[in-house]
Amino acid sequence: MKALVYETFQGNLGLKNVEDPTPLNHSVILKTAATGICRSDWHGWMGHDPDIILPHVPGHELSGIIAALGKDVKNFNIGDRVTVPFVCGCGSCEQCNSGNHQVCDRQSQPGFTHWGSFAEYVRIDQADTNLVRLPEEIDDITAASLGCRFITAYRAVVAQGKITEGQSIAIHGCGGVGLSAIMIAKAFGAKAIAIDINEDTLKLARKLGALKTINASISSNVIEEILSLTNGGVNVSLDALGSGITCQNSIGSLRKRGKHIQVGLMTGHHQYPKIPMDKVLANELEIIGSHGMQAHKYPEMMALIKEGKLKPQKLVEQTIPLAQAAKVLTEMNQFTNKGMTIINSFN
Repeated sequence: MKALVYETFQGNLGLKNVEDPTPLNHSVILKTAATGICRSDWHGWMGHDPDIILPHVPGHELSGIIAALGKDVKNFNIGDRVTVPFVCGCGSCEQCNSGNHQVCDRQSQPGFTHWGSFAEYVRIDQADTNLVRLPEEIDDITAASLGCRFITAYRAVVAQGKITEGQSIAIHGCGGVGLSAIMIAKAFGAKAIAIDINEDTLKLARKLGALKTINASISSNVIEEILSLTNGGVNVSLDALGSGITCQNSIGSLRKRGKHIQVGLMTGHHQYPKIPMDKVLANELEIIGSHGMQAHKYPEMMALIKEGKLKPQKLVEQTIPLAQAAKVLTEMNQFTNKGMTIINSFN
């Protein structure tokens, strides 16, 4: 099969012919239909993930058709159209037994713990636990857009943030996760403020439902602007980027008893941000992490997509062939994209 491979961190990404994957007893092999290019893939290529063993094939946001089955797979058949969360649970640990597969003790992640979906075929483990059937109403490109950024935003806003109608929410960083969060917040009747450094991205945020926007590159004080716009702060704030500044701005923009949701990955010198614990204590703030979403939670989100209340396809900026993916991935830290890039051709 053709796959996009890197042999050194921060090194060349090249198309190569490699061996097709074979299923373990509990696995399936998917023929990849579409796969998103995510900043998490960039983090992996940079060397920020200790699970990656070189050489490596990235890719974790995907949709596909089952091409081969392990002998123990019971609930799916060859030819089924499916997607999968980027965190795959083992199905038997304490976390999985409690329904929290997104923090499985023995999780696997295509594109990180093993080769991913920037290839014609990809292996998905513990298939009966992790696969999600796709309804006819959701096409392959839309399904691939769900796999990391949209489901991460959905769980962060709905399950962790517990957003309700009329509440205010600040979204710090309007990449794929941030734009998804704006759309989801609007669907639940919340009032969203979008913060980013790119004016074109902020225009898109307004189209997707942000009532107010702040350009952090020209703002004299992001926190003070949010406090002023909301008469004291937001109920929920998401750091959808993952930097010391966005984390601090997110916490600082909360009203009393507000919730900060950390979604963006914090790596390198951003790993230990300065947090005003005096304010956390005095205002009874909540600091909450959010890491993906369980496969068994997809139906409630898919129902909203089928009803037209959520339209993740609006977040897809462009589709490209696999041959062009290396350039897009290596330039992700320049933040030039205003939406999601999906690979939908693997020839």
